[in-house]
Amino acid sequence: MEKELKEQVMEKDVKEPLKKILLICSKANLEDVYAALVMGNGAVMEGIETKIFFTFFGLDAITKKTMNKLHTATTGNPGMRMPGGLPFPTMLGGLPGIEAGVSAMMRKQMDALDIPRVDEFLELITACGGEIYACKLAMDMFKLTIDDLHEEVTAVITVGELYEMCDGPGVQIVFT
Repeated sequence: MEKELKEQVMEKDVKEPLKKILLICSKANLEDVYAALVMGNGAVMEGIETKIFFTFFGLDAITKKTMNKLHTATTGNPGMRMPGGLPFPTMLGGLPGIEAGVSAMMRKQMDALDIPRVDEFLELITACGGEIYACKLAMDMFKLTIDDLHEEVTAVITVGELYEMCDGPGVQIVFT
């Protein structure tokens, strides 16, 4: 009896490998969009079933007109640092041209590291079996159609449809 209990406890301690991941992106700043794309790409490369759901302002990341023109959030970003490591003063972020300049600097650094552009990341993720979804409610709110979105978008779906796809064991949901 004691041996059986011990084996049951050991079985519960064994972690199941991650089988599915759902990444939800609701903001269109560089740091949030790239967090979703980097994690999504990493997951598909590890053989994990991957779905990325773009909602509200995150739709800018999959909208043809805006996807490769994303900006870095310069106000209200406590992790933002100036050269030398000093905190970036929030008041500076509101000055004309600062956000555009910081965003250009970030894109230049990303280019130097050969980090794919948003459209290229979407192509990489879907080529490896990942799926990209747009939120129907947000699409309706912003009066967008499927033609406004990048070709790699799998479908426009409701939140309920998304959750139906993500049932079962081994699912992790990450909100970026």
